[in-house]
Formats: sequence, C-alpha cells, structure tokens
Amino acid sequence: MSVIVEIPKGFLIGICASAPIGPIAILVIQKSLSKGHKAGFVTGLGACLVDTVFAIIAIFALALAQEIISAHQELIMLIGGIVVAALGVSMSTSDPFRKMKADNSSSISVKDFLQAVAMGFSNPGAIFVIFALFAFFGIGGDTPHNWRVAPIILSVSAGAASYWFGVTALLSHFRKKFRIQTIVLINRITGAVIIIIGLALIGEGIFRAVFQGETLI
Repeated sequence: MSVIVEIPKGFLIGICASAPIGPIAILVIQKSLSKGHKAGFVTGLGACLVDTVFAIIAIFALALAQEIISAHQELIMLIGGIVVAALGVSMSTSDPFRKMKADNSSSISVKDFLQAVAMGFSNPGAIFVIFALFAFFGIGGDTPHNWRVAPIILSVSAGAASYWFGVTALLSHFRKKFRIQTIVLINRITGAVIIIIGLALIGEGIFRAVFQGETLI
C-alpha cells in the first residue's frame, strides 16, 4: 500500500496512542491546571517524542525491543518505578502558587518536557500499544523499512501533538475557573496517584525477582 495512503492512519495512531489515561496523561493534566496551556503542551510534546520513538522502533526493530524488554523486564520495572515515584513526589510537593506567577513569562520550561520524556521511557511496555495500533490500522507488514516511512512517523508525531494541544488548551481554559486551593488539591492528588503507580511498578519488579526467581540483569 502507498505510504501516502497510510499517512492519515499514522495521524490516527498518534491520537489513539495518546488518549489512554496513564501516568503521562496525569502529568499533563497536572501541568495544565497548575501552570497553564504552555506548560501542559510542552509536557505533552515530551509524550509525543516518546510515542514517535516507539513508532520508529515498532517499524524497524520491534523484535529486538521485545527481546530486550523481556530479558530485563524486572530491572526496567524497578528503575521505571523509581523514576515515576520520584516524579510523583515532585508533583505532590511542588508549589503551584509560584508556578502560576511564573506562568505569565514567555519562557518555556525544559523540565516539564524532560519529565514527560523520563516518565514515558520508564514504561517501555507502551511500545506494544503502538505496535497493536499499527497492526489494527494495517501498517507494518507491507511498509518499506527505509526512509520512505518518514511521512508515517511524522504523521504519528503530528497526531499526538495535535491531541495534546487540544487537551491542554481545554484544560487551561477550565483552569481559570478553579480556585487556588483546588489547584493545590489537584497537585496533591495527582502526585499521590503517580507515586502509587511508581510503587506498584517497584513492587512488581521485586516480586518477580524475589518470588519468581527472575534475574534483574
């Protein structure tokens, strides 16, 4: 099938891959409500980068990625859980008052972007979501594994970016209707949820290593 015909499918894959509510979505919601549209969208772009990398892997090196993840799943869970839990602690203890005052400036926080990237790569199992979407939309089997897939990869990235732009714009609009105390509470709750997800990953990794005899390395 022509690569051009598959570009709209790639755009839909980017949207579908971003839609599920997970750690990154919670992070984007928190940033959008506490810091505004710009910070939320930059955070979403971090998630977009992760989805783009996973899309590239899904086309070129899925078998290799699956082998690596399977061989080191417990170690990935432990490290990923620590990263996610640490980000959750940062979210729950952050000062939204200071962030909201700084939101009027034109600067873009690289930290927001990197937090999303770190959280995304701490969950490499998400690559299989991308792969399942590629299979569902019929991309992969007859797709050439060379530079001609670049438009498909870019369309996945564009779909993810468009999704996060719309979501963060909507959240930023409703942000103005929240009181400061509500935003503080949202910070605490979302941070606690992220911490729980991180601890769950750590716990599963330890359980597999200790009780199922799986090796970490």
